[in-house]
Amino acid sequence: MDAALALRMKNSIRRIPDFPKEGIVFRDLTTLWKDPELLRASADAIYDHYKGRKVDKVLGIEARGFVFGALLAERFGVGFIPARKMGKLPGEKITEEYQLEYRMDGLEMHKDAVESGEQVLIVDDLMATAGTALAATKLVERMGGTVLGLAFVVELTFLLGREKLRGYEILSLVQYASEDE
Repeated sequence: MDAALALRMKNSIRRIPDFPKEGIVFRDLTTLWKDPELLRASADAIYDHYKGRKVDKVLGIEARGFVFGALLAERFGVGFIPARKMGKLPGEKITEEYQLEYRMDGLEMHKDAVESGEQVLIVDDLMATAGTALAATKLVERMGGTVLGLAFVVELTFLLGREKLRGYEILSLVQYASEDE
């Protein structure tokens, strides 16, 4: 992805101070989504990075990861796995709890979502402290799958989420080095 497009993406993302609580700056990607060229370009950039590799499933993390995850599953011609917040999935599931920057939470995945040996690409809109992403990797691995990589449109590098994901391939299209950026 060229630098001009990355800058356009970055400039399109709305900054909302004190949401969901005081002291947190929320990066709102809905402003990127409403531009069809930027939405397509962000999905294309992730696809281009992983095309040519064996992708068996794409896992999208609730809720904004569903947008990119579904687009990518369609491009790869593979199934989509929703990793949902606790209590949202019917049927048999497995759960992994994690710490957010401001509270505890958990992810669930259906017990039959990943077959042993499958290569899974995990996708979300944003990586902050990486608690959610790490929980998703654990769910995939508990089911016998292999995490091919983790792809994010935005990475808040100042929160050092990559440290929690050492050993995994990480792709982020747009990085913010501080809350003020």
